[in-house]
Formats: sequence, structure tokens, C-alpha cells
Amino acid sequence: MSTIARQYFELTKPRVVALIVFTALIGMFLAVPGWPPLRESVAGFFGIWLAAASAAAINHLIDQRIDRLMARTAHRPLPTGSLTSFQVLSFAIMLGTLSMAMLVIFVNTLTAILTFASLIGYAIVYTAFLKRATSQNIVIGGAAGAAPPLLGWVAVTGQVHPYALLLFLIIFIWTPPHFWALAIFRVADYSRAQVPMLPVTHGVTYTRWHVLAYTILLVIVTILPYLTGMSGLFYLGGALMLGAGFLYYAIRLLDPPDDFFAMKVFNYSIIYLIALFAFLLIDHYLLPATSTTSSLIFRPS
Repeated sequence: MSTIARQYFELTKPRVVALIVFTALIGMFLAVPGWPPLRESVAGFFGIWLAAASAAAINHLIDQRIDRLMARTAHRPLPTGSLTSFQVLSFAIMLGTLSMAMLVIFVNTLTAILTFASLIGYAIVYTAFLKRATSQNIVIGGAAGAAPPLLGWVAVTGQVHPYALLLFLIIFIWTPPHFWALAIFRVADYSRAQVPMLPVTHGVTYTRWHVLAYTILLVIVTILPYLTGMSGLFYLGGALMLGAGFLYYAIRLLDPPDDFFAMKVFNYSIIYLIALFAFLLIDHYLLPATSTTSSLIFRPS
């Protein structure tokens, strides 16, 4: 890959977007009892990926002043001068336009509308406003990042189902402890850039307790797929095991053994989400016999 191509690729935040499209893909498979329709799945996958990549590029554009001040982001294409603001804006518009066209033509209009709302929610509402306005930025702005499994579900069914909203809720509750762990580790960076993240405005100790509170809430929320009949005992066992691991890290974070421990919590949270959605998928396809027969919400037809 050439240097210029590598710079554009970095604009898309590939590791972040990979997690986004992974949860969107799981949402597609969970939406139907068999295999999801090929055209809608493929077009939906790439359409959601392009939208997420566009939002990431806009994030680079709006955050370039902050990025110059933070060690974690100072190497990005705009702070280093590798790309200009015009190039980044043009790239973001191109990706966003391709995304919307693909979703409208090959998937459905509802998916395009929800995906566009998610793009604006992250790139504009969160990045341009909430991130600089309140210490609860990641809580409120987390709604945009929680949308992918919902988008995947709608892509193959054309409708919003309560189970899709449950997947949205899981990621919505997961986002604060995930990101606050990183914010604790990078508190000096955020303070220098004058970004009002929770550990900057209320202190690291206060943030650690919030990580624990949200982790407890997350464990409770992740039991709901079993209680509603969406998933069975295999998923429940996996969710409880993963939740116990997250609780261990959150409790240990209250009195961490070293300054790097917050990053261990952050890294585990990523593994946690990937594994949780993997358990959902395996339970859905390979172990139907483990599914509970009682359901508080109707199963998708």
C-alpha cells in the first residue's frame, strides 16, 4: 500500500470500524432463522462500513486541533500535514455518498435513514458538540456507536424489532466503561487538549466508580436476551462468564496495581464485546436446542 493510500486508510479508523461492522454483521444473522438474504447482507455490510468510515474521517477533520495536542493522535494524517482538510472532507463526502446510494438502491430506505442518522450523530452531534460540551459526552453520544447491530437487523428485515433494540442497548451500556477506561489512561492527554472527559472534570477515582456501576448494569442487561427468549443457555453461560471477567477488571480498577491497568480494562472490553456477540451467533445457529421456550417478546418471523 502506497504512503498516500495508507494515510487515507488511517482516516477510516480501521480497527474501530472493524468492530462496528462485526456487530452489524451479527445483527444481520440474528435477524432471521436461516441465512440472511445475500444481496441485502453484502450491500448492507459495505454500506454500513462506508458510512462508519465517512464518520471517522469527519471525526479526524473536526478533531484535528485536539489531535495535535494528544500523544495518542499526534501522528494522524491531519496533525502531521500528510493530508489537507479539503482532501479529508472530500474523502468523507465521497464515502458517505457511496454509502447512502448503496443502501438506498440495494438494501432499503429505512436502513439508509438510520445509518445516516448514526453518521450525523457520531460525526457532528458527538464530535463537534457533545465531546466539548459535557463530561457525559460518551454516554449521550454512545447512541450513535450502538446503532450498528440495529442497522444490520433492519438491512435484512426492513423493520426495527425489539430484539434489535436489545442489541443496541447492550452496546449503549458497554460504551461508557469501555471508553472511560481509555480516558483514565489518557487523562493527561485529554486535560492538555481541554476535552471535558469524566476523569478530567470529576477525577480518576470518580470515573473508576462509574466504570464499576456501568459494568454491573451491563451484566444485568446482557442477561435480557436469555430472559426474553432471544437466546438460550449457551449464550447465558457465555454472557455470565464474560461479565464476571469484566466485573473483576472493574473492581480491580478501583485500586489498580499499576498505571497501565486501565488499558488492560480497555483491551478486555473489546474482547468482551466480540466474544459476547460470538456467543449470540453460536447460540442462534448451532445450538437451537438450548433456547428457552418462554419468551417475553415474540421471536422474529
